[in-house]
Amino acid sequence: MPTAIDQSVRTKVAELLNNLCRGLYEREEAVKLALLSAIAGESIFLLGPPGVGKSLIARRLKYAFRDGISFEYLMSKFSTPDEIFGPVSIKKLKEEDKYERQTDRYLPGANIVFLDEIWKAGPAIQNALLTILNEKVYRNGGEDMQVNIRGIITASNELPPRNSSLDPIWDRFLIRLEVGNIRQFRNFLDMITDTKDVYEDDVSEELKLAGEELRGWAGRIDEVEVPAEVLNTIQVVKVKMEEYNARPNHADKLITVHDRRWKKVVRLLRTSAFLNGRSRVDLMDCFLMVHCLWGKPSEVDTIREIVTEAIRRHGYTMAVNLQMAKREVSDFEEDVDQEIKVKHTVSEEQLMPIEDEYFELLKDDDKFEGVLVNIRQFRNLQMDEPAVVNFYDKDKNLVNRLKAQKGSRQFTIDVFYNSERYTYPLRTRRAERTEVIFKKPHPVVEKHWDERLQRLNTYLDQQLEKIRNNAPNELNHLDENLFVDPELSEVVKANLMEVTEALQNLKLRLEKVQYGYGSV
Repeated sequence: MPTAIDQSVRTKVAELLNNLCRGLYEREEAVKLALLSAIAGESIFLLGPPGVGKSLIARRLKYAFRDGISFEYLMSKFSTPDEIFGPVSIKKLKEEDKYERQTDRYLPGANIVFLDEIWKAGPAIQNALLTILNEKVYRNGGEDMQVNIRGIITASNELPPRNSSLDPIWDRFLIRLEVGNIRQFRNFLDMITDTKDVYEDDVSEELKLAGEELRGWAGRIDEVEVPAEVLNTIQVVKVKMEEYNARPNHADKLITVHDRRWKKVVRLLRTSAFLNGRSRVDLMDCFLMVHCLWGKPSEVDTIREIVTEAIRRHGYTMAVNLQMAKREVSDFEEDVDQEIKVKHTVSEEQLMPIEDEYFELLKDDDKFEGVLVNIRQFRNLQMDEPAVVNFYDKDKNLVNRLKAQKGSRQFTIDVFYNSERYTYPLRTRRAERTEVIFKKPHPVVEKHWDERLQRLNTYLDQQLEKIRNNAPNELNHLDENLFVDPELSEVVKANLMEVTEALQNLKLRLEKVQYGYGSV
C-alpha cells in the first residue's frame, strides 16, 4: 500500500515550486523538471530558439538552493577551457610547479550550471564536461576534484550532429525538453505587461534546500519501492520500442536507449515518488519516461504513445497477472466442456444462398418475371401477412415488385400475382450441423473441479482485495503529482477500472462453469 514517507517533503517542494514558477508563463513544466533532475543528481537539456527563457529557468533554479552558486556561459567555437573551468594559477605554476586552475568562480566551483549552445564547445571542453557529467569529478592538473554540482542545465536551438563526438555528452542528459514561445494569448499579454523582476531571488530561506538536507534525501530516495506494475510498464515500454525499431521501414528511425539510461530513469522515478511524499513509485511517475527516451523531436510523439499505451493497457494488468488468470479460466472452461458436452453431427435441409444475398425460387412456369428474392426481405416475411417484395432475374436485375408472404410449408414463398396466389419452393441443400448433448460428470471429476474452482476464485478474490486496498489511496493522489500533468491520471484510472472489471468478469465466467457442470 503506497504510504507517505514524509508529507512535509511534498509540502515544502510544492511551495518551493510555486515560488520558483511565480512570474513565469508556460515555463512551469521546465522549472519542475529542472528541479527534479537536480535533486536526482541528473542533468537536463532544453531545446528551443533564443529568447524563450532557457537561461531564466537556470537562474530561477539557483534560488532553490541555500548555498546556490551558479555559473552561466554562452558557448562558441572560440570558447576556451580557461573561460569555463577557470584560469591557470600563475602562483601555483611559479611557486609549486603545478598546473592547476582557479575554479572558485567557474564551473567546477558552482552548484547550478547553465551552458548555452552546448554543442559549440571544443574537444577539450567536451572531454572535461564528460567526466563531470559521468562522475561529478573534474581533473584539475594532477588531482581529481570532486565537484558539488547539483544541476546542470544545457541548452541549444539545435541537436548535436548525428554520429559526432558529442554523442557521449548527449547521452548523459537524462531529461530532454523542447521549450517554445508562449502559446496562449492571455499568457502572452500577461507576460509582456508584467513588471515583476523575474530574476529577483524571492524564495524565502526556510524553503531553500540545504546541502545536508539533500544528502539525507538521497539515501531515502534509494529506499523508495518500485512495485510490480511500474517494473512491468517499463518492461513493456522497452519491448514496444524494440518492436518499433524492428519494423522494416524504421531502419533509419531507430530509437536507441542504453541500459545506463534505463537505470537512471528508475532513479528519477524514485525521486519523483519521494518528492511527492510517497514510499513507492506509481504509474503517474512513469509518464516522466517520455522526457528521457527520445533522441530527436520527431520521436517524442512515438515515445509518448508507447508510454501512454503501456500504462493504459498493461499497468495493473500485469501486476495482478491477469493474462495468467484468463488462461487458467479458459483452460478450466475447455476441460469442463470436453467432459460434459458430447457433440454429434445432424444432417438437415437448409436454404441455399446465392452469393450470400439472394434465395432462388424453383419456378416451373413463367407467370411473372423474377426468380431471385433478397434474403433479408424473405426473412422479414410473415405467414398470412403479405408485403411488397422485390424480385430479380438471374443477372440480379430488379424486374418485379409483388406482394408475397412465407409459405405454409417450410422453405416456400407465396407470391400474389393477378389476384392469384402461387406457391414456390426455394432452392435448398443438404447440410450438417453439430448438436450438443450434456452428460453428468463422474463424482470424482466433479469434486476435482470444485477444488479447482475454489482455488481460482480465491486467487481472483485476493487480486480484487489487493486493488481495493491499494487503489483508493493511490487514486486519491493521482492528479496531485508535482511533475506530471494531472489530466494523465485518467489513463491510470482507465487501466485500473479495466483490470477490476476483467477480474469480476472472470469470476462470473467461473460461476457459469460451476452452474454448467452442477446442473447437468
